[in-house]
Amino acid sequence: MTPTLLWFRQDLRLKDNPALDAALARGGPIVPVFIFDPAGEGRWAPGGASRWWLHHSLASLDQSLRGRGLRLILAQGSSVGNLRAIIRATGAGAVYWNRRYEPSAVARDAAIKTGLSAVGLEVRTFNSALLNEPESIANKQGRPFQVFTPYWRHCLELSVAAPLKRTRSTLPGPARWPASLALDELGLLPAIPWDRGFSEEWQPGEAGAAKRLLQFVARAMADYAEERDRPDHDGTSMLSPWLHFGEISPRQIWAAVRATAWDTGVFPPSNGARVFLSEIGWREFAHHLLFHFPHTPEQPLRAEFSRFPWAEDSGGAKLRAWQRGRTGYPIIDAGMRQLWRTGWMHNRVRMVAASFLVKHLRLSWTHGAEWFWDTLVDADLASNTLGWQWSAGCGADAAPYFRVFAPVLQGRKFDAAGDYVRRWVPELARLPAGHIHAPWDAPAQVLADAGVRLGDNYPRPIVDHARARAEALAAFKQLRGKGLTA
Repeated sequence: MTPTLLWFRQDLRLKDNPALDAALARGGPIVPVFIFDPAGEGRWAPGGASRWWLHHSLASLDQSLRGRGLRLILAQGSSVGNLRAIIRATGAGAVYWNRRYEPSAVARDAAIKTGLSAVGLEVRTFNSALLNEPESIANKQGRPFQVFTPYWRHCLELSVAAPLKRTRSTLPGPARWPASLALDELGLLPAIPWDRGFSEEWQPGEAGAAKRLLQFVARAMADYAEERDRPDHDGTSMLSPWLHFGEISPRQIWAAVRATAWDTGVFPPSNGARVFLSEIGWREFAHHLLFHFPHTPEQPLRAEFSRFPWAEDSGGAKLRAWQRGRTGYPIIDAGMRQLWRTGWMHNRVRMVAASFLVKHLRLSWTHGAEWFWDTLVDADLASNTLGWQWSAGCGADAAPYFRVFAPVLQGRKFDAAGDYVRRWVPELARLPAGHIHAPWDAPAQVLADAGVRLGDNYPRPIVDHARARAEALAAFKQLRGKGLTA
């Protein structure tokens, strides 16, 4: 048999990998390939944090492949150009890959499949990233869902296939390997080492994903419904970056959750498991929306929000304060600093920080989406778009624009002892819990004893909550006067 090119993209794993299993079934040598093609991603080439993760994930994948007799061929530039060059070098007769669903990837992959098929190659694609592909789900009218609850209720009526089980430990490689770039030649790591904290937090790669999943299911899943909103606790799965890069599949996660029900015969085995699986469903919903509404990374799903009266930000001072964790609201600043240091932010704090940008500062959600895209290790176009449009009230199943999170109340409710703020905003660490979320209200002596100098080593709030809320509601009322539907 002629070789099969196995084109890796956001499926950087060997287990439960449909394209790999199909290549094995075809027979003959397998040539694993990864092509770094930022131009092919359109406006959404990987950001800095994602590139860090990708570097280490590729290193892990290559190590896994070498342990089974293969190696990962690396290339950079045009996907179609590199594929054609490797086909010529290897005499490959087939190209297999797992599908992606971002607009630029859908268009690019369709063109590549057509072109390669036209010259006689066998081209096959597979689903490895989702429980249900976007085009396979529709409401009773045959249209895409735009509300999560009926979408997920529909999905729960469908069966979920078990992860693929492969028994072969050695994979067949070609007699002669084509040329490959060295990993460092892709230039994925930052020139300025702002990512020092990443390696303390993360283990990119398939082994790291499996380890984190087992830890979560064993230790935190049962209490997930209650603990997921506590940024001071390790109560979430933190699987999002591994899921984005395909180092673990949603089918593997589903199977791991189901395995905990064997003793009871009940599935889901706890309310925590049910809520956790609904978060997997939210990711599925995000891809459903992005596939059917490909304009949404740049434009609101609710078109009337294109007329929203966003505030002016002379010189970008307010945006920079938000980005740097210098808003004067401790829960916001803690989240933004956690993001910068680790490439990740707790989901509850993401919602509060996003609400603050679009409602307190009244800056466009697109500024937040772009910042998260560059700084999150789990930056996923579907999830990032849905999350920001949800916060701004302009997307599917969105939070009403008139729902404005109060940062102080959110901090006191979900970080009552102030431990999360103390970790990420150390200049406030000596403040007592009763004042740590609103230091401007603390007596002068309390501030002095804690070494806090407002306006010096910690900023005063850049906006007043009550005034900002009133202005946000007035802007929303103005938009409704222009024909916004409820």
